[in-house]
Parts: sequence; structure tokens; C-alpha cells
Amino acid sequence: MKQETAQGVREFSVQLSCTRRGARIARVLAAEQLRSWEGGFEAAEYVVGELAANAALHGRVPGRDLRLLLRDDGATLRIEVTDAQGDRLPVVREEPSGESGRGLLLVGALADRWGVLPGPGPCKTVWAELTLPGRSRHDVDQAGPGQSLMAAADTAAGQAGSD
Repeated sequence: MKQETAQGVREFSVQLSCTRRGARIARVLAAEQLRSWEGGFEAAEYVVGELAANAALHGRVPGRDLRLLLRDDGATLRIEVTDAQGDRLPVVREEPSGESGRGLLLVGALADRWGVLPGPGPCKTVWAELTLPGRSRHDVDQAGPGQSLMAAADTAAGQAGSD
């Protein structure tokens, strides 16, 4: 396990077996870590559970692990789950049937945005971002890559004042 605090960024990372048990442990460890950060991350526990369960079900390669990363930069909580099946990308089923197929619909409903990153190597990372309490989704959407929320708010205020 790895936990760092640098310049207001909190990070937690753990490598677990890519099994149903590993997915359950990922959810429990994430819930504990998020409670210790005291940030109001209730929805994040469900997102971690879904992403880890999908990794165990669809991304399992014998002898390879999954990795969970939680990153809180003060405005956004980023959740990443990496597995060893880079060629098996997640599929959102519009009309799930049976007892499965609803996980990514739940992730989409709870997260502000989510996606998939290829690599490294044969791996893929499925990620989701949740806006932290006290921040509006508009504030986060206004912040471009590498732009802080404060800069985005200043830009939005300047545009509103010029109307």
C-alpha cells in the first residue's frame, strides 16, 4: 500500500489479486481510506466496487494482479482500477439483461466522468472522477487539463462580468 500527501494531493494505491476476493478487499480498503480522508465520498465506494468487480470478472489473467488508485486533489476524487486485459474494453449495456450488466450504468450515474486508458503493456485502466462536496460540477467542467479550479472560476467570473 502506498499513501502520500504532497501539495494538498492525497493518494492511496494498493495491488491486489485480480479475483472476486481481491475486488471485495479493494472496496473495503477504499471505504476505510476514504473515511480517513473525511471528504464525503459515499458514492466513491460503489464506484470502486463496480470497477474492481469488473476487473476481476473481465480483466483477470492468471498470475496478474489488479491495482487500485485513489487520488484526491482537493476538487476531484479520481479512482483508477488497472487490470491485465487491455484488449477487453468495458461495454455499457443500454438494456442490461439478467443479473449483470448494470455496473457501468451505475458508475456513469455516480461519477462526473469516466473512461478507459490503454497500457502500460497489455493492461488497461478504467477510471472515474467524482467532484468533491463543496465543488460544483460546473467548476470542474470549466477547468481544462492542467487548469486549477480557481483559475477556471476566475475565467468564468470574467466571462460573466463581460456580458
